[in-house]
Amino acid sequence: MLHALSTSLPSPRQFTYPFCYDVDPLAEAASEELQHYIATTGLMSAEKGCGKMFGVLVVEYKDEEGALQRGFLAAYSGLLGGRNDWQYFVPPVFDAQQPDGHFKRTEREISAINREISAIEHDPQYLQSVAQHEEMTKRLQAEVEAFKVEVDVAKARRDARRKSGEPLSEEEQAEMIRESQFMKAELRRRRKAMEQAESAFHNPHATLLKSLQLQRKQMSDELQRWLFAAYRMLNAKGEERNLIDIFREYTHAMPPAGAGDCCAPKLLQYAYQHRLRPICMAEFWWGESPASEIRHHLHYYPACRSKCLPILTHMLKGLDVAPNPLAQKRHTAEPRVLYADEYIMVVDKPAGMLSVPGKADDSASVSVEEYFANNSKLKIQNSKFLKAAHRLDMDTSGLLVLARTEQAYVELQRQFASRETVKRYEAVLSGVPKHIVGGYGIPAVAIANSCSHLYFYGQGLRQECRSLLRLEPFAIQFAKYSSGCISLPLIADINDRPRQRVDMEHGKPALTLYNIVEVRAADANTAVAYTTKKADKSLTLVHLYPKTGRTHQLRVHCAHPQGLACPILGDPLYGTERADRMYLHAAELTFRHPITGEPMHFLSPSGFLTILAE
Repeated sequence: MLHALSTSLPSPRQFTYPFCYDVDPLAEAASEELQHYIATTGLMSAEKGCGKMFGVLVVEYKDEEGALQRGFLAAYSGLLGGRNDWQYFVPPVFDAQQPDGHFKRTEREISAINREISAIEHDPQYLQSVAQHEEMTKRLQAEVEAFKVEVDVAKARRDARRKSGEPLSEEEQAEMIRESQFMKAELRRRRKAMEQAESAFHNPHATLLKSLQLQRKQMSDELQRWLFAAYRMLNAKGEERNLIDIFREYTHAMPPAGAGDCCAPKLLQYAYQHRLRPICMAEFWWGESPASEIRHHLHYYPACRSKCLPILTHMLKGLDVAPNPLAQKRHTAEPRVLYADEYIMVVDKPAGMLSVPGKADDSASVSVEEYFANNSKLKIQNSKFLKAAHRLDMDTSGLLVLARTEQAYVELQRQFASRETVKRYEAVLSGVPKHIVGGYGIPAVAIANSCSHLYFYGQGLRQECRSLLRLEPFAIQFAKYSSGCISLPLIADINDRPRQRVDMEHGKPALTLYNIVEVRAADANTAVAYTTKKADKSLTLVHLYPKTGRTHQLRVHCAHPQGLACPILGDPLYGTERADRMYLHAAELTFRHPITGEPMHFLSPSGFLTILAE
C-alpha cells in the first residue's frame, strides 16, 4: 500500500488544508506517479460510465534502520468497478462489501422485501381495489361538497331574510335556527361517514403492503445506523469516534450516505493505523465528467464539505494544518462609484470583494455594502440604509447596484426578479468551445437583422425557458465567430456546497445567450483518451447575456460539457486553469430608476481583450 517517492522536493511546513489548497509540489509528484499507474494498467476500464476521484497522501515513516523516509498512499472515492479491494490502493475504513457480512446479508433481505412490495404494487387485484377505493372516496367527497353548497345557499337565504327589514315572527326565527342546526349537524354526519368509510376500507394487499414498507424502513434505518457506527475514525492524537458521534456534534443530524468513503478519510485512517505521519495530500479527477457535476480530467479538487468537513475536522486534530486561505485577510482594489443620488448607487466592484457581508469562510473579506457603510470618508448623507439590489460572486468584477432607501430596494429587487433588467457579462474561457449548442443540444435559430446585430429566438427550448425569453428577439453584438443559447436547469449540490449542478428533472430553468467575440488559438496538447496529457492553452473571449439569475449560472453554463464545455479562466470552483483572478466581468447593465422610472444604462469594459492579444 505504501509506494516509494523518489524526489528531493522539500516537505511542506504544514499539512494541506483540504477544503481550499494549492497543490504542493510533493503531492503533485505523488499524483503523477498515480496517474502513470492508472494510464498504464487500464484500471479505469473496470469503471463503467463517468470518471472517478483519486487521492494521494504523502507520508513520512522510519525504515527498519530508523532512517526517516517518505512515500505515498493512494485511494479512490467510493467503489471502483463495484469493488473496494483493488491492489495499490488503501482499503476502506470499513469493508461493508463482504458477501457473508452483516451489511450484505441485510441488504439482500431488504432487496427481497423490495421485490415483494413491487409484486403487490403490480398485482391486478390490488390495482383494481385501489381504483375502486379512489372512486368511492371521490363520490363521497362530491356528496359532501354538494351538501356544503346547500348549507351555504340556505345560510345566504336566512341572512338575506334577516337583513330585509321585514319583522320576523318567533315561529320563523325558531324555524331558521332549527334549519341551521340541522344542516350543520347533517354536514358533520356526512363528513364523519366519509371518514368512517375511508378507515373501514380493508384490502389485504394494502395492509400487507404497509407492513412491508414499514419493515423495510425500519431495517434500512437500523442498517444505516449500524454501518455508520462501524466507521470508527482516528485522528493524529489517537482519538477514535464513529460517524454518528462526529456528525451529531457538527451537524446535529445523521451522516449522509457515502460518508467515510471519500479519498481523504480513507488515506488518513490508513496512515494513522500504520503510524505514518501525514505530510500533504491532493485529490484529482480522472476521466469523463458526470452529467450533473462539472469535473475536469486531471484537475485537482478540494475535499467535499457535506460528507468530509465534519469527518476531517475530527481526523486532522493533532496535525499542524495550514490555515484556511479564505479566512485570511484579502487585499482587493476599491470599488469605484459610477453614479450616486439619494436613492441608488452604481459601483464597479473589483474581483475578490463580496457584494454583501459574508459568513463563515468569507468573513475575512470586506463587502461592498460594508465598504461604503463603514468608511467615513466615503459616507454620503442619509446613507444609513445601503443594500445591494442584486449580487455578483466574490470572484466576479463589474457593475453592481445598491439601494439607499427601502423603497428603492424593493423596486430594484422587483425589476431583477421579474427580469426587466438587461445584463451583459464579458468572460475569458479556458480553451475554445468544441461545439455550439442552442438550448439542450438544440441549435438556436439566428435571424440577421442588419450588418451589426443578430436577433435570436428560443426555438425548440423547454417551455419554461421559452417563457423566460417571452419569444421576443434579443439583440446582442454581432458574433464574429458564433452565437447561441444554453438551457441547462440548475440546482444546489447539497453534497458539495456552494457548487451548483445540472438537474434536468428538479433544477430551476436557467437560460444564457452567448456571443463568441475573439479566439486566441494555441498549440493544442489536448487530453486524449484520458491520458496524463494536459489541456491546450487556447483562450476565448465571450459575451454572456443571462436571461435568468441562478447562482453560478454563467460559470456552470460555460464549464458544463453540454454548455460551452470551456470553464471561465481562473474559476476556482469549475475551472481548470489557475489565474490571477476569475475572468468574469459584469460589463453592461440597463434598468429603470426605482423612483423616477428613468432608463439607466451603464458600461464598464473589462479590458479582457488585451490578454488575448498578448
